[in-house]
Amino acid sequence: MSDNPLLPNALGRPKDMAKRQSILDAAKSLFLNKGYASTSMDAVANLAGVSKLTVYSHFTDKETLFSSAILAKCSEQLPELFFELPSGVPVETVLLNIGRGFQTLINSEESVNLHRLMVTLGSQDPKLSQIFFEAGPERLVHEMEGLLSKIHQTGALCIERPHYAAEHFFCMLKGSPNFRLLYGYGGLLTPQEADAHVQEVVSVFMRAYRPA
Repeated sequence: MSDNPLLPNALGRPKDMAKRQSILDAAKSLFLNKGYASTSMDAVANLAGVSKLTVYSHFTDKETLFSSAILAKCSEQLPELFFELPSGVPVETVLLNIGRGFQTLINSEESVNLHRLMVTLGSQDPKLSQIFFEAGPERLVHEMEGLLSKIHQTGALCIERPHYAAEHFFCMLKGSPNFRLLYGYGGLLTPQEADAHVQEVVSVFMRAYRPA
């Protein structure tokens, strides 16, 4: 049976969000444990406890499901709300909240395993690397770029190139602790160490972009 069946038009029919979440959870588990190539839509359906047609009604193909699973993982720790600039909230507080959420995201077991998987898959399938990058890292940089542009407009910080500033912010947060974790050299930082790291990065970032 084809792994990409043609489905009847289901426009207007409400989606079961509980089933969608079950499918995403199953997909994340299988992609991380079996790899992309060895994960079939049938296997995802079986683990999620739904029919294969239900999987396709939510996600048109395996690439879409993979992308959606990555996006869902990112949104768990860094929902779009994190990248807002609430009135009366100090910029430093906003950056600290994003930094803490990002630290939790990149150092989670799922994220570490996914990055290790992509190192292997990336050289074999560049398109898969593109899907991963656009759904994960690029989406976060884009959201951060928008926030930094708003901060620049308020005059709180002087950020003339928000895209590069966003990349620098996340790269500093990853730092050597995450690099060591990815290579299995050392464990997680303690909560106190992780928070101290985030505070130091935000402090450096604020000093770098503080108006003259």
